[in-house]
Amino acid sequence: MSLQTVLVIDDERDIRELLTITLGRMDLQVEAVGTVGEARRALAERNYDLCFTDMRLPDGNGQEIIELIAETCPDTPVAMITAYGNVDAAVNALKAGAFDFVSKPVDIQMLRGLVRTALRLAEEKRNGGAAAKSGDASERLIGDSAAMQQVRATIGKLARNQAPVYIAGESGVGKELVARLIHEQGPRAGGPFVPVNCGAIPSELMESEFFGHRKGSFTGAGADKEGLFQSAQGGTLFLDEVAELPLHMQVKLLRAIQEKAVRPIGGRDEIPVDVRILSATHKNLGQLVEQGQFRQDLFYRINVIELRVPPLRERRSDVLQLATFILHGLARKSGDSAGQLLPAARQALESYDFPGNVRELENILERAMAMCDGASIDASDLMLPQRSARPDPGAGTSHPPAAGVAAPAAAASADGGLDDYISNIERTAIVKALEESRYNKTAAARKLGITFRALRYKLKKLGID
Repeated sequence: MSLQTVLVIDDERDIRELLTITLGRMDLQVEAVGTVGEARRALAERNYDLCFTDMRLPDGNGQEIIELIAETCPDTPVAMITAYGNVDAAVNALKAGAFDFVSKPVDIQMLRGLVRTALRLAEEKRNGGAAAKSGDASERLIGDSAAMQQVRATIGKLARNQAPVYIAGESGVGKELVARLIHEQGPRAGGPFVPVNCGAIPSELMESEFFGHRKGSFTGAGADKEGLFQSAQGGTLFLDEVAELPLHMQVKLLRAIQEKAVRPIGGRDEIPVDVRILSATHKNLGQLVEQGQFRQDLFYRINVIELRVPPLRERRSDVLQLATFILHGLARKSGDSAGQLLPAARQALESYDFPGNVRELENILERAMAMCDGASIDASDLMLPQRSARPDPGAGTSHPPAAGVAAPAAAASADGGLDDYISNIERTAIVKALEESRYNKTAAARKLGITFRALRYKLKKLGID
């Protein structure tokens, strides 16, 4: 079996020797050159399994090499060697198609991890592994619309490098599923996928949750604790609702991403971490940057590549296919036969806007299965929220019922007593807040002036969720 080959391009002899020795000890065959011209000749003569290139070279720059390899040898992962702290160069390299980057001085442990990940990717491409995984992905990312076909194609491309990806989209569109598929189709599939909702971690616990802590570092730290970065070692860390991070935590997160290392609370030394960062939020991060609520340098670092997941109203042709998939999933959980949508129900779903997107569709169908007779779902079983009609100028000062409320709540109070009346008022307020916040529970709780935990309790109590 022939050795896997690596091309190293750097005009510093010390760096070439360091990489040659380190990679040679990993049973790799290394060829090292010092100029763009020499690199072009080497790439024209043979194919390599991996390439490292410095940014600044005597007769050009590494960006030329990255673009050349992306055009002529797209299956060859290439990593950029950058000066310490040169974030701009690293970001530009990733946008041009680089697999990852290495900062000088080179950390040997981190270098070895990068090499193993890159070579797994190259081997998967040769064996057609990525294509096989793509089929699995299409079974979980439901929809044949042009928009979803584009999303699937983009996922396949993004899975092939290590660039940070920012997944944009409204609440409920399936951003975490997209992040999981990027992870599962890439060379880190064998490593952990660690999702974290940044809005659900109390501010005072964030540093400990992300970076870990040492025993005795603060009151209650009875033992060493591993942070989320360490838990995701060798895999992917998915930062959901990243816009909820407070500014002090944004600074620490930026440093961890740039240096690829974390320092646990109470720890003396930084710990190298090998993780890929994927992030998402339903908010407009660019607007938050302009308002001073999100750091521009962090936004620049996590938004190397942006993937937008379309809302359900922009792919109405997928609604019934999604509904069928969800109903079969509910049937598997309950052990009953799958629900069948009657023509009126199908028409109602196709014409509805779904402000809560796929998550709202799941909730609607789960409720419909509980309400319908047998397995046949009619339009009335869906209980779709009714949009408020425009007030009639001649009808006095009365207001129409809030969206999502069927029948006046006051009528129920006469028959059901005070408890039912109060429950109806609470239900009305909660449903309205959920709709206005596009079914983001953290935002809805804030709008209602209650804690996230209190909202979860009320949702369960009232049978809304």
